[in-house]
Amino acid sequence: MKIDMTRVQPLLAEILRRLRHPSRRGIAQSLAALPVLVLLYVLILIPFTPSIKNIEKARVQQPAIVLSSDNMELAVFKRANRHWTKLADISPHVVDALIATEDHRFYQHHGIDFKRTASAALHTFGGDTQGGSTITQQLARNLYPDQVGRAQTLTRKIKEAITALKIESVYSKREILETYLNTVPFLYNAYGIEMAARTYFDKPADKLDVLESATLIGMLKGTSYYNPVLNPERAVERRNTVLAQMAKYNKLSPAKLGSLQKKPLKVDFERQIEQQGPAPHFAAYLRRWLIDWADRNDYNIYADGLVVRTTIDSRLQAMANQAVKRQADRLQGVANAEWGPRAWSAKKGLVRAFVRATSEYKVAVDSGLTDEQALKELQSDADFMRELRQKTTRVQAGFVAMDPRNGHVMAWVGSRDFTQDPFDHVQQARRQPGSTFKPFVYGAAFEQGALPTDTFVDKAVEIPLGGGAVWQPSDAGGPSGRTVTLRDGLVHSINTITAQVMQTVGPAKVASLARAMGVRQSKLELVPSLALGTSPVTLKEMVSSYSTIANDGAYIEPMMVTRIEDRNGKVLEEFHHAAPQQALPVAAAQTLLDVMRGVIDRGTGAGIRSTYGISADVAGKTGTTQDNTDGWFILMQPQLVAGAWVGFNDNRVTLNDYWGQGAHSALPIVGNFFQRALNGRVIDPRARFAAPRAFPLPAPPAPDEPTGALATEEQSPAGAAPPADTGASAELAPLIPLVPYSVSPDAAPAPAPGDPASSDRQ
Repeated sequence: MKIDMTRVQPLLAEILRRLRHPSRRGIAQSLAALPVLVLLYVLILIPFTPSIKNIEKARVQQPAIVLSSDNMELAVFKRANRHWTKLADISPHVVDALIATEDHRFYQHHGIDFKRTASAALHTFGGDTQGGSTITQQLARNLYPDQVGRAQTLTRKIKEAITALKIESVYSKREILETYLNTVPFLYNAYGIEMAARTYFDKPADKLDVLESATLIGMLKGTSYYNPVLNPERAVERRNTVLAQMAKYNKLSPAKLGSLQKKPLKVDFERQIEQQGPAPHFAAYLRRWLIDWADRNDYNIYADGLVVRTTIDSRLQAMANQAVKRQADRLQGVANAEWGPRAWSAKKGLVRAFVRATSEYKVAVDSGLTDEQALKELQSDADFMRELRQKTTRVQAGFVAMDPRNGHVMAWVGSRDFTQDPFDHVQQARRQPGSTFKPFVYGAAFEQGALPTDTFVDKAVEIPLGGGAVWQPSDAGGPSGRTVTLRDGLVHSINTITAQVMQTVGPAKVASLARAMGVRQSKLELVPSLALGTSPVTLKEMVSSYSTIANDGAYIEPMMVTRIEDRNGKVLEEFHHAAPQQALPVAAAQTLLDVMRGVIDRGTGAGIRSTYGISADVAGKTGTTQDNTDGWFILMQPQLVAGAWVGFNDNRVTLNDYWGQGAHSALPIVGNFFQRALNGRVIDPRARFAAPRAFPLPAPPAPDEPTGALATEEQSPAGAAPPADTGASAELAPLIPLVPYSVSPDAAPAPAPGDPASSDRQ
């Protein structure tokens, strides 16, 4: 529709004329309409403020509780790091200081102090900005930061006032004070007066004296500006202002005021670290999942008292935590020796690269320093360099265990320490899997009719990649010229045999099978070297894929939650694993599993039996990537599949040729875990796979023969570095399996142009 501007222009001109030259009648009508417009605006905003129902349950909000399958608490999903304290258990000095400073007419108003609001408005118009919010209005902002907001706008003030009136209609004055003091933030992840008292004065809230109370209440005007740790002079000045307010409103005698204001600030600071449960990385992953579920079902994970029942077994989780810690601490001793100050200093180019990757370097360059100046300045800082070395050379590990029969995640360890290493090496980290990827190659061959007895010659292999590039995988010691069966090719992890098998089935088939079996989020490059695990994947994907092998080739999506209940025990939703998807024919899966039994019986994973004394029906695979960047080991048992990864966050940091191998870095974690699980009868040591055995199950060790956890002395092969002494009890510490290989460990193949550079050593 076309607008006739010749008609609109006169109308606009008349409106402008009346605005420029208003009549008395027009002014009177405008003034009369103003309250109506304001009232209308307020009514419009009411639906955009918290409901009475939400306000009623805000004080009694209950965070979601996460329980293990055996009913042990794993986590509590609090909105913040706070400890709710009743008003009767808070020092009366705190309450006196709060009311005297923030809202001295608190008991006279009903949420809005109109006199104070008007006074604040007048001062603001005069250029002296003042706050006019009551304690109740401040509580409205603290409880509902998203719905009320903190912007300095009229809309926010109106929404804040509406919410304050609602709060006053629901809560008593004592309840308002209690709620306010338990929700106000105090920096350093401390919410509420109890956590503030512990953080700044190392005492509970009921023991705070007048000076300490005034200091904490003084922070409310600006927690950072009046931070007593970083800005003690400002904190003292603000504390004395609070004391003066207390004296003004008869909460403090004038005689005491002068002496108290002269006293120095005494802070006993200790940051309060939120308690982590036994499976913090699992809990962090689950929190994100639960938030999505709650949003879809109109629940609040911080307030509605949800009870989440998970698949984690607390006994297995404890065993996993212990196994990861002990092996990682042991390997850290090795890393400290290999990357000590002298060795670190010798790697000048690499160290300079590490420095350039820091935020401190970026700040230095942004300030105007040249690259050389920034490097010189930072490298001359001994504390900075020591911290950089320790952080960069900190051994990392991940571990996860699943029940292959139903996909239940039974244990999850994302790193050595969640507080220090929150990055999750189970779900988030993608690393090259090395030889742990080889079962997909052999599985694809068995699916196409190959037999474990089929043979290839261990010879030099050259695979054209196009454009003149050639991939030449190799093994330590070079090709032997022997005829090797597919069974031995996988058992002894021979790269040249695996590469030839890959040629027969093709990368597309291998990638397709890997995706069907469980590698469903990571991208797989369709190149020949995929056979040796060059495409990064997650540990969770690999353990899920091995669970498919253990489940006769049927993939079951990993699941973590079995049921969600409300606070009264009513079941809100139950979860069951999806129908299994046959990723690999049963016969092929059973053939593959039986071949992988040989890895444990006589191959690169033999330490499971010789060192840890495990005589159960198990199968698995080791893996080591180029330059010992990543060490892997995954073990399958009919009731449990578990895998571990060991390495460093920066792949330029590695361990030596002995300790860096998966059989010596990752296998001990899984071995120790399984040993405990079997000995504790958490899983049945008599359970057997349905897959027929080509060779009999090895006999268990003699009763008087020491096994890994009981031995008190380690024997290292000639030339192997002994484990560093970490102070752990020799009787309890898990042993590193030091079994000689049946064949030499695989050598790293030279990467061809355009092909991912990786290899497997085991």
